[in-house]
Amino acid sequence: STIYPALYTISKYLNLGIVKPEQLTVEALDYIFRGVGSPSEISARSGLDEPILKQMREEFLYWYPVDMRISAKELVPNHLTFYIFQHVAIFEPRHWPRGIGVNGMVKIEGEKMSKSKGNFIPLKKAVELYGADATRATLLLAAEDMDDPDWRDKNAREAGRMLETILRICREVASADVEELGEMDAWLLSILQRRIARITSMMEILKTRTAISEALYELYNDWRWYLRRGGGKLGKAAKTFVETWVKLLAPFIPFTAEECWSILGKDGFVSTERWPEPDEKLVDGVRELEEELLSRLMEDIRSIIEVYRRRPQRIILYVAASEKKAALEKALELMKEKPKNPVGDLIRWLIGRKLVEPKKAPSLAKLIFDTISACAQRYEPEVLIKAAERELEFYQKAKEFLEREFNASVEVYREGAEEIYDPRNKASSALPLRPGIYLE
Repeated sequence: STIYPALYTISKYLNLGIVKPEQLTVEALDYIFRGVGSPSEISARSGLDEPILKQMREEFLYWYPVDMRISAKELVPNHLTFYIFQHVAIFEPRHWPRGIGVNGMVKIEGEKMSKSKGNFIPLKKAVELYGADATRATLLLAAEDMDDPDWRDKNAREAGRMLETILRICREVASADVEELGEMDAWLLSILQRRIARITSMMEILKTRTAISEALYELYNDWRWYLRRGGGKLGKAAKTFVETWVKLLAPFIPFTAEECWSILGKDGFVSTERWPEPDEKLVDGVRELEEELLSRLMEDIRSIIEVYRRRPQRIILYVAASEKKAALEKALELMKEKPKNPVGDLIRWLIGRKLVEPKKAPSLAKLIFDTISACAQRYEPEVLIKAAERELEFYQKAKEFLEREFNASVEVYREGAEEIYDPRNKASSALPLRPGIYLE
């Protein structure tokens, strides 16, 4: 039962009555599947016409080996394992299986589908209820690798709403008349290149759930942040972003993608367009890091508000003194060198440079490493240093946005500045890439 794909290659001769089952002797099968024996002698003994026997051999050689065998994942430890064993035992190495794929079982609302329970949705019904693309997206988002997907009605409806949102965005962008680059355009184009690279790499290793999640939701979150930071204004990069987004969505939600492509006024089909490739010239790590740090700063402010349980009227930010940048550079250097005790080395360095009181050096060293550890995994040291150099300028530009977000006035000072409002000495807690915060 494990080598029946070989029989498929010659089954038409049996189905059409050209060959009788009893004519397929062991000797005849040895010749067809292994090339062993003389066709003329086998023909004489089996009653098979020699031309037919040779044709059957040619059919087998044309179709074999099996490029991909698909079966259920529970058959891996039995049927599929013996499928490999039997092929290796019987056939030449050139006819051994090339690949095996396995399928799981789709669950519904956390339970196995069962005809007796009636808890199943035929594919046709799912398309009628949710639409083809929403059905596709729900299944793709439900599982990855060897996990069984779990179909849930609320997820399918959420997917449908997400597709409507994408269509709405395309209509808004198509009707917008924008010629100038906006303040957030460099960031938008940079993060787009990261998404292209990530989605492409996930598709290449068949991580389809990760790929569609990145294409559908992460790019949507990027778009929302772009609008939020820009006060709802669109820059010139908006159309480039949305057009590329539609291309990245095409393999997952093809019907919606084609509709979006038409809405955007593009010719032809998006499915025939070239797959996007990341443009390294558009990658701006400093801008990406700055937006990441801004988002983290907002989380810190919200955490303080939750503790004090009152809305602030005034938010004061303190950017670390310029001399503290040297501590950042030293920490990055130590991370690259990977000594046994980098925190201890930084403590000794801080004390030796007299950048901080000895008793404060341990906590400061730990905070510096905590601040940069996550960032250093994704950004080059030069990016972190550059972001630290223009930190004051960046937060001053972000004042209007922060005031809008928190409905409070915002002030930004450099630690150690002459005219500084700092009633609680919060400026001393400022670190490179992590401002000190005071609310009142």
